[in-house]
Amino acid sequence: MSRLRRLARDSWAIARPYWFSEDRWPALGLLVVVIALTLGLVYVNVLINRWNNTFYNALQDRNAAVFVRQVIRFSWLAIAYIVVAVYQLYLNQMLVIRWRRWLTERYLRAWLTDHAYYRMQLAGGESDNPDQRIADDVRLFISGSLGLAIGGLRAAVTLVSFVAILWSLSGPLHVSLGGISITVPGYMVWAALLYAVVGTWLTDRVGRPLVRLNFDQQRYEADFRFGLVRFRENTEGVALYGGEADELRGFRERFAAVVGNWWGIMRRQKRLTWLTAGYAQVAVVFPFVVAAPRYFRGEIPLGGLVQTATAFAQVQDALSFIVSSYTDIAEWRAVVERLSGFERALQQAGLESARGSGIARADGDPGRLSLDGVEVDRPDGQPLIADVTLSLARGDTALLSGPSGVGKSTLVRALAGIWPFGRGQVHVPRDARLLFLPQKPYLPLGTLRHVVSYPRSDAGVTDAVLRESLDAVGLPELARRLDEPGNWALLLSPGEQQRIAFARALVHQPDWLFLDEATSAVDEATEARLYRVLGERLAATTVVSVGHRTTLRRFHARRFVVQPNGRGPAAVVDGG
Repeated sequence: MSRLRRLARDSWAIARPYWFSEDRWPALGLLVVVIALTLGLVYVNVLINRWNNTFYNALQDRNAAVFVRQVIRFSWLAIAYIVVAVYQLYLNQMLVIRWRRWLTERYLRAWLTDHAYYRMQLAGGESDNPDQRIADDVRLFISGSLGLAIGGLRAAVTLVSFVAILWSLSGPLHVSLGGISITVPGYMVWAALLYAVVGTWLTDRVGRPLVRLNFDQQRYEADFRFGLVRFRENTEGVALYGGEADELRGFRERFAAVVGNWWGIMRRQKRLTWLTAGYAQVAVVFPFVVAAPRYFRGEIPLGGLVQTATAFAQVQDALSFIVSSYTDIAEWRAVVERLSGFERALQQAGLESARGSGIARADGDPGRLSLDGVEVDRPDGQPLIADVTLSLARGDTALLSGPSGVGKSTLVRALAGIWPFGRGQVHVPRDARLLFLPQKPYLPLGTLRHVVSYPRSDAGVTDAVLRESLDAVGLPELARRLDEPGNWALLLSPGEQQRIAFARALVHQPDWLFLDEATSAVDEATEARLYRVLGERLAATTVVSVGHRTTLRRFHARRFVVQPNGRGPAAVVDGG
């Protein structure tokens, strides 16, 4: 019961926001219509059950006139059932896509707000493979929730509708035990209940491990798919290293987890299918066996026997909803657990951002960016850089250097406001335009126009500005390919990608520009050209560079050095 309560609480926590959202009234309207059509299907089944009595009695009595009328009546019932079933499915799918669109939008916004995606990646834990949770688990949750909810409602209404019919048809059962006569009213109802209870209990015992197995299967599949995507994005590096054998070994290991877990699902589902298939087959003949004594005693005609068996089948099927849907329930429960973990990770990231824990960003003096007592930690809490206090004015040029691994790039992340581990404050002028160029630029999929304009909309940037910027960084041949779509991260060399990042800086004209090893992939002559372009076209921009090359010093008026402090954290000192 505690597991069921937790499952109900978690699933409702995921579903509730949609049913109280701005889209709730169209969604509720669709849900009401779908429920009404589901009830209509049950009503048609009730009419067909009554039709069975008249039809089979006509066969027993060899009454051709009644037989023809019942065939015509069944045709109308069949048409009604088909029409209702088609629109019940169609409107249910319409509700699924509306709900999925809304919930996907909600998760995407929460994932991308306040760098939650970055915090979750650093924290790990329950936030593995967020792409799969948004793309696949949302779809499975919604379709599973509606399918099980509508199926459960249909089972409940069917049970109520046919229990009364079965009770009236089955009549009393007289049993003599040791000279004591016992009368069991509506014995077919009790037989159906007993049959379903036993089947449900056995199904739960056999199928319970499927929940964990399905949960793991989703994770292993996502890990394998992520490995393939990551390989595709780094084909050049693998080819240069000649790492095909190692990649193949990694693919095999990840896929072995997929296969191993799938074998576990197969073995468990085989056992479950033995039970459910046997249960379903026995259910075909079971009502006839139970009702046959009354038929052979002449208490009910053939039509009554068939109607009783049909009503019994409907009651038994409704009571056996868990048995017939157990695999779907197991998969849905695994999806609920994955989405619940994803929501907890999103909430935790949001709480950390709201608390302002770690390195805080605050409004600073106009024209000045400063760090006040900033201490940078590793994700495990170990100190990395201690007590950084410095100030940069508009138009300053500063170089941040030091040995590899002391935390220079991490300090830049703290300046950007995305590194949550540490203490202190970063004061940034209000409405200041900051731009950060990492060592490996991010090039989104799309046209080259979109790539150079990123993250601004390319609609607000003229072709003249884009061409001039590309020409300034030494890529005039690309200026003719602005409307060409492609995966530019694979089409361009690392040096060309870094020059694209400088072109972005010229397009965006930031007030503060931070370059983290942004020229590591170009030669010294190209590096000098890029920095001269910045000095000419962004003269009022504060430029802060992270780098190791001594050639960078002549482009910066100030220099800060990150130095290790014994065995403790590093420190930033003025390097002159």
